[in-house]
Amino acid sequence: MAELVEITDPADPRLADYRDLRDVELRKHLEAEHGLFLAEGEKVVRRAMEAGFTSRSLLMAPRWLDGLADVLATTDAPCFVLSEHLAEEVTGFHVHRGALASLERHALPSVSSVLAGARSVLVLEDLVDHTNVGAIFRSGAALGFDAVLLSPRCADPLYRRSIKVGMGAVFSTPWTRLPDWYDALPTLTQAGFTTVALTLASDSVPIESAVAGVDRLALVLGGEGHGLSRRWEQSADRRATIAMRPGIDSLNVAAATAVACYIAARR
Repeated sequence: MAELVEITDPADPRLADYRDLRDVELRKHLEAEHGLFLAEGEKVVRRAMEAGFTSRSLLMAPRWLDGLADVLATTDAPCFVLSEHLAEEVTGFHVHRGALASLERHALPSVSSVLAGARSVLVLEDLVDHTNVGAIFRSGAALGFDAVLLSPRCADPLYRRSIKVGMGAVFSTPWTRLPDWYDALPTLTQAGFTTVALTLASDSVPIESAVAGVDRLALVLGGEGHGLSRRWEQSADRRATIAMRPGIDSLNVAAATAVACYIAARR
């Protein structure tokens, strides 16, 4: 059972995991150094705990204690209880969902273990927006994709904003980072996947045609703005596009992923 610890001083050193949550660079450094990540909101905290992540501590406003009593019963970590006003002073924003948890990261699994048994995977190259990464995890999970692979420079799926937007899909979807960026796609082809890159390349075909008849699919998506690198675009087995009205050439990468996943799930 979690120990309830009432906090009245926002400078209390025990709250260090929760400070300055709006400072992305500071949070990236702190979370990497200490091997932690934050979950925000009742549903997300619950999903993280149910997925087997070990809590370092929790932070809640009093009104959330009853709703998460069953979760608090599963951990020995301290639960810091403070007013919503004080929580805002600590975190730098209004914690309107009332609950935060600091949890320990797991070591990243190998690519082969993530791909074991997978039929449909998403492969992300250099997406830097945490909101897009979270939305892509959510779409992939909802539409039947089995795993996600990320290039070394992709945004962190366990960053608080990514987790929140993805509604905790990162906890249920196997994922890891690709250690070899240059030959990532040929390696997936050798592993039995057909790599289909979403791109505006001149030889792109409609996504419906590109995924037709494909058994093991790796759907490849590039970063915001510039899209896929030339290396990944050219080393994919197939290039595909989503048809849209004249004068509009592309969708936001998260929206494009949702459309492509919907089509691919029905191949």
